[in-house]
Amino acid sequence: MISLITVKFVYFNIDYKNIYLLRKYITTQGKILPRNLTKLTAKEHRLVVKSVKQSRILGLLPFINKEN
Repeated sequence: MISLITVKFVYFNIDYKNIYLLRKYITTQGKILPRNLTKLTAKEHRLVVKSVKQSRILGLLPFINKEN
């Protein structure tokens, strides 16, 4: 569970280059977790989605996980 203090701290550090942070919001299959599971606000979730998509295009994150 993410505390409110962590969420507000994360809000300012959401970036497409921060792979370790973005992996917390992605399932093992490579799907982006929904808002109700991550407890993010709509604005924070939009930033996470935008950053994940941008890092996927640049090749920093995989589109799908082939390890399964």
